[in-house]
Amino acid sequence: MAKCAVCEKGAYFGNNVSHSHRRSNKMWKSNVKSVKVKTANGGAQKMYVCTSCLRSGKVERA
Repeated sequence: MAKCAVCEKGAYFGNNVSHSHRRSNKMWKSNVKSVKVKTANGGAQKMYVCTSCLRSGKVERA
């Protein structure tokens, strides 16, 4: 599973709990996209970035 290159957000694990309280494994996946991002030296680099970092302006698309 991919992790955000900015905030290190990744997948989270826990349990699905049914009405009868039986538990099964569950995974919550963060909304991580593969995006071309502008780098400090003026070039572009492809990296995984979560949508919350894209929307907040922490990175700029190339």
